[in-house]
Amino acid sequence: MSKNPIYKSTEALEYHSKGRKGKIEVVPSKSVSTQHDLSLAYTPGVAEPCRMIAEKEELVYEYTAKGNLVAVVTNGTAVLGLGDIGPSAAKPVMEGKGVLFKKFADIDVFDIELNAKDPDDVIRACEMLEPTFGGINLEDIKAPECFYIEEELRKRLKIPVFHDDQHGTAVISGAAFLNALEVVGKDISKVKVVFCGGGAAAIACANLYVSLGVKKENLIMTDSKGVIYKGRKEGMNPYKERFAVDTKIRTLAEAMNGADAFVGVSGKDTVTGAIVKTMAKNPIIFAMANPDPEITPEEVFKVRSDSIMATGRSDYPNQVNNVLGFPAIFRGALDTMSTAINEEMKMAAVKALAQLAKEEVPDQVSKAYGGQVFKFGKKYLIPKPFDTRVLLYVAPAVAKAAMDTGVARTKIDLKHYRERLEMLLGSTYTVMRAIKNRVRDGFEKNPVRIVLPEGENAKILSAARQMIEEKIAMPILLGNDEKVRKLIKENGLEEALKGVEIIRPSSSAKMNEYSEKFFEKRSRKGMTLPTAQTLMKQPNYYGSMMVEVGDADGLLSGLTQSYPETIRPAIQTIGAKKDHKLIGIYMVISQKRIFWFADTTVNISPDAKELANITVQTAQAVRRLMSGEPRVAMLSFSNFGSNDHPEALRVREALAIVRKMDPSLIVDGEMQADTALIPDISKEQYPFNKVPGNANVLIFPDLQSGNIAYKLMAKIGGAETIGPILSGMNKPVHVLSPGLDVNDIVNMAALTAMEAQLSREQRK
Repeated sequence: MSKNPIYKSTEALEYHSKGRKGKIEVVPSKSVSTQHDLSLAYTPGVAEPCRMIAEKEELVYEYTAKGNLVAVVTNGTAVLGLGDIGPSAAKPVMEGKGVLFKKFADIDVFDIELNAKDPDDVIRACEMLEPTFGGINLEDIKAPECFYIEEELRKRLKIPVFHDDQHGTAVISGAAFLNALEVVGKDISKVKVVFCGGGAAAIACANLYVSLGVKKENLIMTDSKGVIYKGRKEGMNPYKERFAVDTKIRTLAEAMNGADAFVGVSGKDTVTGAIVKTMAKNPIIFAMANPDPEITPEEVFKVRSDSIMATGRSDYPNQVNNVLGFPAIFRGALDTMSTAINEEMKMAAVKALAQLAKEEVPDQVSKAYGGQVFKFGKKYLIPKPFDTRVLLYVAPAVAKAAMDTGVARTKIDLKHYRERLEMLLGSTYTVMRAIKNRVRDGFEKNPVRIVLPEGENAKILSAARQMIEEKIAMPILLGNDEKVRKLIKENGLEEALKGVEIIRPSSSAKMNEYSEKFFEKRSRKGMTLPTAQTLMKQPNYYGSMMVEVGDADGLLSGLTQSYPETIRPAIQTIGAKKDHKLIGIYMVISQKRIFWFADTTVNISPDAKELANITVQTAQAVRRLMSGEPRVAMLSFSNFGSNDHPEALRVREALAIVRKMDPSLIVDGEMQADTALIPDISKEQYPFNKVPGNANVLIFPDLQSGNIAYKLMAKIGGAETIGPILSGMNKPVHVLSPGLDVNDIVNMAALTAMEAQLSREQRK
């Protein structure tokens, strides 16, 4: 355990108290910046939706936030492991719950702390709140009252009610349990399972595990009084009675003798190493008491190296974290306007999470956990909380179950629904989905072939797998074929990359042919045949020649090399288009707006003519890659002649050239960045501006400013960036920036594939 647990640190107190107190705020979703806006937001405009809802109540989901609003309700009687500390002391937890709903599923939350010990008061309060909310998440309410409250609310309300302490823990641990059984090779119908804790979470877990296939006769539940057996009087209630067994066993230690699995939702140090030692072969131990588990992994592995373990803590593998469940479960329920979250919906969530854990883990997840590598097995049974794919797996599964079981009040198209969910994860998903969809249309008939010179890199191999799975392109891997195949095997990619072409340039059958062609191309630029033969052994030169002669459609490289080292072979082999500049463009996605920055990577200090070429080429690239017309702002420190410095004059001269080169282009300048992006500035001061604050293409006066700008947007502005997109080459070549993750590489592959497809179409 940590010497200074974060839950006991001053850092935690500072986190909650610094700046704006607490963790949440209310932010308007509509503009209220003018008198007209105000008249729409409030009086008199607000009367119209009021009339519509009065006539047809279901329209409340259309004209208000109800369909995306959840109440997190508690009376503070069972907060974390702190017990009955009251509603005020529970508020930090409820605010935290709201943050997680918003972060992981874009669901808005009002936290409701009730001064209500009587469960009937809680029920009545929730009944009165029903018109406001699309769903209710019950939280930190002690057992057995929590069972009664949820049961009654599910009978009385027509919105989903979900007690997360019960079902959240059950769903996440259920997914982990299914995968643990698969890892150790045990049959769920035969395993003996011991539950420690007779409260809300334990009973919900036991109910779910029985639904998954655990035989009730193989299940023993214990609480602070010992085994829950038939005829026991002390500390019993109807909910525990369901799991009372006819047995002479009375203690947890006796129950765990020979048990296959232990599920703990009780308290610290409930289990000892001596008890664990008596369990069956390959024991499954879920010690989920939080923050201090029933037994730590260190203690378990001292006595049982064959065990498989999960806890509720983030500093150990296999964290059973409810955030994997409730945001996405509610997302699916809200989006189908469900009247309840039923057992089938919970089971769908369990199976979706279990399946996701078996998929390859994206690089961004590893980055969020300090670079750890995760692969399905004993130490990775369930997805990590920061795996954004949880929403894409769980919410559609829950929505489908809602529709299949008749609790959904609206039907949704699951394919388009997944696309909508991708939008919640960031605009890059949305932008790249459109590009990938265009690429996939041609994959089945004639897939694009992309050569990857860095075939000896694990990230490149993972990206190659994803390129095939997503039907983007067929990769060609360059490198030492023995090393590449070894790396493929080490990363478990044999099946995924089966049949993929792997070429060692130095021993390739085309080595001599490529060398001679390269010699012919460069012979009057100082190239000798022996030098050509030497260079062609290098993957970047060989790969570039593959593209040049048509043995590949595009090239993607640069993950492990500098920009010049990557681009030089392509320039010497493939070359730039006639009358074109070689330029680097970045797609920058900020606040769901897409911008194109140029030049960001190639031309250091272009003159007016070069700057004009950069502008026209960038506009052409934007037309090719995206639907919609480019609106180009040529940037400077000057606004439309406000300064006659040579640098401003250079941009002004470039604009005049651009207008002659492409009279149809929507372009203006020279202008400052805020003039290009803020409509009010142009409207008030520059009404003649042809790009009145709505620019989507920003042309920078030099490489220095462009490079600085896109990096600041990414690092400080929180923008998502895709690039550099290399424009001006005769054939599709793109350079990867060092440090890109697998998804970034696949995005660049999609751009390369689309350019290759467009080139094919132009040649027809």
